[in-house]
Amino acid sequence: MIQIRSAAERGHTKHGWLESHHSFSFADYYDPAHMGWGVLRVINDDRVAPGMGFGTHGHRDMEIVSYVLSGTLQHRDNLGNGTLIQPGDVQRMSAGRGVLHSEFNPSQTEGVHFLQIWILPARRGIDPGYEQIRFNDSDKRGRLRLVASPDGRDGSVTVHQDASIHAGLFNAGEAATYALAPGRLGYLHVARGSVTLNGEAMQAGDGARISDEAALQIAGLEGGEVLLFDLPPEAAW
Repeated sequence: MIQIRSAAERGHTKHGWLESHHSFSFADYYDPAHMGWGVLRVINDDRVAPGMGFGTHGHRDMEIVSYVLSGTLQHRDNLGNGTLIQPGDVQRMSAGRGVLHSEFNPSQTEGVHFLQIWILPARRGIDPGYEQIRFNDSDKRGRLRLVASPDGRDGSVTVHQDASIHAGLFNAGEAATYALAPGRLGYLHVARGSVTLNGEAMQAGDGARISDEAALQIAGLEGGEVLLFDLPPEAAW
């Protein structure tokens, strides 16, 4: 079963320097029908104005993945990490027992557009951690490239959950298939452009909940960029 939710149905908040669209309930946006999907808890489509950002704040017991679509995001945390995250980079921060961090747009002229993703970890109270890996467009062109996994295989970032994320770039005429194992959940988020999922058209910002589907085919329509999540049905806690 594939349930597509259009971009326009998402939650929307605007706070001057920050504009966000929420695929699932988050902060002031609450919809009991959209609290997450399996262990996938948050997909925020964030746009941050030049010179602005999220000041130092804390998290616990969450796997947080950032995926930059345009611009640059500057990361700092109390673990001693200070990095710039740009398109192609995938950042994973494990909040674990607790971490303090900030995310800031260092440009005075260009906005930053990124996806903020939260996944529930398999267990609470792990050591906080940080990882960042770059994936070139050629790695994702016309295929689904593994960018996050439980064991860091194939050069992906490691998330502390039995979940994986694949990223793909699809123009017209390009397609890829993915086998979803029995009992697993899938979720497709269209970050940019347009694609079809098993023949159903999807546009930027659309999301699809997937269950009881053995085979998924993603085909490009126009400049499609997608994230495909392979998820266990629920958290262990």
